[in-house]
Amino acid sequence: MADKKPRILVSNDDGYFSEGLRALVDAVSPLGEVWVVAPDREQSAASHAISLNRPLRITEIRERWYAVDGTPADSAYLAIHHLMKDDRPRIMVSGINHGANLADDVNYSGTVAAAREAALLGIPSIAFSLASRAPFDFQHGARFARSLVAAALAQPQLPARMLLSVNIPRGEPTGYAITRLGRHSYGYDVVEKEDPRGRKYYWIGGSSYEHEDIPGSDCNAVFLERRISVTPLNFELTDTPALAVLAGWNLEGFPRRDVGRGGD
Repeated sequence: MADKKPRILVSNDDGYFSEGLRALVDAVSPLGEVWVVAPDREQSAASHAISLNRPLRITEIRERWYAVDGTPADSAYLAIHHLMKDDRPRIMVSGINHGANLADDVNYSGTVAAAREAALLGIPSIAFSLASRAPFDFQHGARFARSLVAAALAQPQLPARMLLSVNIPRGEPTGYAITRLGRHSYGYDVVEKEDPRGRKYYWIGGSSYEHEDIPGSDCNAVFLERRISVTPLNFELTDTPALAVLAGWNLEGFPRRDVGRGGD
């Protein structure tokens, strides 16, 4: 039917109950038929882990709203290949995350991983994150999410593997920018403690933040210019310049046979 509403899948890594997810659902609900499939607990920094060695359980919270006792990537997988398999979503949105996912954060983020999994499965996806600490105010991020998703749905066709990472600064933004990933650090602390039985344990991850001043980066846009950053990501991890470098290595006893070029 021409007037059929597009299906919109919503997930996150903060759990199906989170304030950021509810704000995102409210934002995109006027744009289509919203389905929520999200972890049943917080899964921050879960990255792209999927559960292959144990069964997963799905709990229906209410109509088209489900909790999964797995990772963010599990949630996207189950939504697309099971719950929505007969009518796949037109677009997937993840978030709004309670905290930033800038620069190298995209490698660790469960929010981005949920969107990445959907994109890998052929569903154009957008991850939204609020670059702030509590108390969180999602109103500006939600308003931008509605505008961006509406623009995406208005396109005649989106790349099946489209993956965008969006970061919203604290307070009212001055606009938005199309950006590249920056570089930053939270420090590399390792705190050693001892439990009551005398066994050592460790907390990893620092609390001191700094980012490099890279023009056009997501970090600069959010922290220096107070703009919403929209960063397109892809799945090409091959280091192309390194191909020629590796070709110059001499591995004694092993002849090199380039793939796809024939030869014995």
